[in-house]
Amino acid sequence: MAKSQVTFNKIEKEKKRLKKREEKQKKKEARRAEAKENPQGIQFAYVDFNGNLTDTPPDPAMREKVEAESIELGIPKKEDRGEEEPTNKEGKVSFFDHSKGFGFILDSINQEKYFVHVSGLIDEIQENDKVTYELERGQKGMNAVRVKKI
Repeated sequence: MAKSQVTFNKIEKEKKRLKKREEKQKKKEARRAEAKENPQGIQFAYVDFNGNLTDTPPDPAMREKVEAESIELGIPKKEDRGEEEPTNKEGKVSFFDHSKGFGFILDSINQEKYFVHVSGLIDEIQENDKVTYELERGQKGMNAVRVKKI
């Protein structure tokens, strides 16, 4: 029974190979027929001034001159930091594990939880203490630092 199974699998694989060859041959013939219909070969697509693809070339009179110095590569630096969130935020300690040295602070305004590590504490804190803190970006998100009891 195992021997007939092996030959059956071989036969099925051979059928698949033949089918792939036939499909490949059909595609090849379709490309040849298309090449005969369109002797130019490659079709061109142009991008108009609005960024849309079109089959007509753009009008050179509408071309806009761009100076190379005006192009910025990368992310522009932040110059104006006036509209940033206030640095001192207020919240409540929702959880703090003294043995592990970390916890979470629940923001009083937007109800978001921020991670706090014992290294970011100024005062000793307990659960349900009201605190002020600042936010800094950490490896996994925003962290509360310079945490003080109110």
